[in-house]
Amino acid sequence: MRRILFATAALAALVITPARAELPVGAAAPNFSTSAALAGERMNFILTAALSKGPVVIYFYPKAFTSGCTLEANAFAEAMPQFRAAGASVIGMSNDDIDTLKRFSRDECRDAFPVGVASSRLLKAYDVVRERSNLADRVSYVVAPNGRIAHVYSSGDYRGHVRETLAAVRRLAK
Repeated sequence: MRRILFATAALAALVITPARAELPVGAAAPNFSTSAALAGERMNFILTAALSKGPVVIYFYPKAFTSGCTLEANAFAEAMPQFRAAGASVIGMSNDDIDTLKRFSRDECRDAFPVGVASSRLLKAYDVVRERSNLADRVSYVVAPNGRIAHVYSSGDYRGHVRETLAAVRRLAK
């Protein structure tokens, strides 16, 4: 019984403990290019090219087609007109393979924004590696056109990521 209580408490701590993001506001965002998918098609995503058009929201999520990640993708898809109106683009990042991301981009991202392959190296560069795994923590960055981190939102709960990043993008637009 004692082991069950300890295991339950440990699991609750993992669920409740917020993700952490170590890249501070003002730091240079690590530049990257990666394979991505948009509307079910493979594409290349290059951060510097995206930044030349405006701010970029890079949201990291653990695993495509899981409940929280699906709901988060749906929320970003619904908000894309607002992000575009503020001059921003969005890319979701996980370490899923490109074939999985092709399906996820169509089914859950609703063809509204790309999702990219986040290598282990990229996850480490953005300091979003989930402890004891090769999955990403749920962390969202807003990168200003100058390549600097303008906003960081780190929470295991998907629900605040769209609200927080959209507000940050709107502040940049002012």
